[in-house]
Amino acid sequence: MNRFDLTGKNALITGASSGLGRHFAQVLSAAGARVAVAARRTERLAQLQSEIETHGGRALPIELDVCDAVSVRAAVTCAETELGPIHLLVNNAGIANSKPVLELAEEDWDRVMDTNLKGAWLVAQETARHMVRLGHGGSIVNVASILGLRGTGQVASYCAAKAGLINLTRAMATELAREDIRVNALAPGYVITDINRDFLKSKAGEALLRRVPQRRFAELADLDGPLLLLASDASRYMTGTVVAVDGGQSAIV
Repeated sequence: MNRFDLTGKNALITGASSGLGRHFAQVLSAAGARVAVAARRTERLAQLQSEIETHGGRALPIELDVCDAVSVRAAVTCAETELGPIHLLVNNAGIANSKPVLELAEEDWDRVMDTNLKGAWLVAQETARHMVRLGHGGSIVNVASILGLRGTGQVASYCAAKAGLINLTRAMATELAREDIRVNALAPGYVITDINRDFLKSKAGEALLRRVPQRRFAELADLDGPLLLLASDASRYMTGTVVAVDGGQSAIV
């Protein structure tokens, strides 16, 4: 039996229009899941839907603003109506703001906290309510970061939000365990994407690389195994766990 198989499962992925979220949707679809791909930029979701369905999968694009509770409720309802019970949530939507802490404006702070922490809570709460109402349990994977485990300069709001998300993961895991809902966090290190590729090749990127014991940045594919572990029955006795995928960076004191 392949416990990583997601055939017959329905998944909701937030922040699916680009980067990690887009890749996660493709990975879950390839493992057999029907995927509801949600984001604000719906034009990109249509392209993702086409790619997934070309390979024999089923994808449902949904417009979603994770900071808006009404939008969140509508998205979860749409996913349930069109695909059926939601067995899996990948809570991936997030943004960053790079500024020195003394120059960080209140609106900059609020925007990052609202998206990365409040937004994640709203989607996780609504999806968990759905799972409890239908009584089928499920898995919630919150996409955190190693910067929620250790701080760094220039991204204070991001570090604070991801640290909050990690403790939110633990709190929800404790409360929802008896509902057969597992809540875990995936904490990537520096992952090469189209957005940061040039930066990671710069002198600043080279300095970051020296702090990674494996001496390389992650490729998107390096997250596939950990994601499928937390998404599937392979992790059925794991909840409240933070899985760091960072080449050993978080192991350095």
